[in-house]
Amino acid sequence: MAVIRNMNRRAVLRSGGAMVVGALAAPAILRAQDGPIVLGHLTPRTGFLGPFGDYAVMGVDLAVEHINADGGVMGRQIQVIKEDSVNPQTATTKAERMIERDKVAAITGEISSASTLAIGQVAERTGTVFINTGGNSDFLRGSDCKRHMFHVETQNAMYLNGEGFYFLDAGLVDGKKWYLPTADYAFGHDLLEGAKGFLKRNNGEVVGDDLLPTDATDFSAIMLKIRSAKPDVVALNLAGTQITGFLKQYGEFGLDYPIGGFGFDTAAAWAAGAQNFRGTWPSVWNHRIDTEESQAFAKAFTDKYGKPPENQAWSDYIALKILAKAMNDVGGTDPDALIAYMEGDAKFDVMKNRQGYFHPENHQLLQDVYAITALPESEVENEWDIFTTSAPVLRPDQPLELLIKDAVGGTCTFGA
Repeated sequence: MAVIRNMNRRAVLRSGGAMVVGALAAPAILRAQDGPIVLGHLTPRTGFLGPFGDYAVMGVDLAVEHINADGGVMGRQIQVIKEDSVNPQTATTKAERMIERDKVAAITGEISSASTLAIGQVAERTGTVFINTGGNSDFLRGSDCKRHMFHVETQNAMYLNGEGFYFLDAGLVDGKKWYLPTADYAFGHDLLEGAKGFLKRNNGEVVGDDLLPTDATDFSAIMLKIRSAKPDVVALNLAGTQITGFLKQYGEFGLDYPIGGFGFDTAAAWAAGAQNFRGTWPSVWNHRIDTEESQAFAKAFTDKYGKPPENQAWSDYIALKILAKAMNDVGGTDPDALIAYMEGDAKFDVMKNRQGYFHPENHQLLQDVYAITALPESEVENEWDIFTTSAPVLRPDQPLELLIKDAVGGTCTFGA
């Protein structure tokens, strides 16, 4: 029944959505002014997610440069107001100010799932389109979904299924023991619940699932517990600088159990360094993906900043490119027109092996995901190319919808 319902909704959107876009596009053009189209961007620049927020801002700045060089949106330049969101309370205040005072046409950004929800609530209340670039929680696409909120960042289920398929193919799930150190906040809890479900469905056993504070820096007690448990796989449900610290101490304790995780940012690998980075991890995007578009983006970013882009830079760059394409295609910034367009049959170049598109029932951008594997230190030639990337974890004949199968977080109803 779910498949039939999805098809029916897409069919309606192809006809009714097009009518909405057509009806709204002309007035939007008539209302256009000569000044720039102002957008808002919120992301944490301080705290344990701060290093990733820095990459997000670099991605935004490069996207603005490229979009404006290509003619902007409807012939107008775009301008982005950027703020440090820090925490959900600050994110709420700054989102409200951007909308009410600065009159932004839309908002992009964020990394924290809690702050993503806070901005999503403001966006829904004010009727403003918000494209989430870093919040992974399945609940944001489930019971906490919002009609005005879309997600470029992959949700936890996509990381879990992508990484899970990889480990399953490697013979490391069926009948194997897993240890799951987990960040004690919404992101980690989601990953833990999803990981347990995946292992149960595939005959894996959880032998440890410790919850760790997000500000934890000493993991020695967990290392001793892992050594005692003798797992077949250590899979981290950690985030931000936690991963870097954990990997460094994992090496210091001389542990050599296969390691990976269900959420990852390449900046954590670079911070750990070739001497400490190890294992296989899920990747929404990385600078080694061998497509013409990815390599062109990586070169442009490296030329501008002197280092390759991290996946968060890709996510924030792509969000602005998607938003600019949507506004150009509908001929305006009207939120209802943009929503109808993105819920419809629109597909987007996301620099990967196939195009991405938004799932109409939860607004998740469906797209290829990859797995990266640490290179032996003896094979590393520089500080950035310390891992290899797989091909997409799904075969070309497998639907992208497989990646959101068995997501936790409830059902999205968009307030119905």
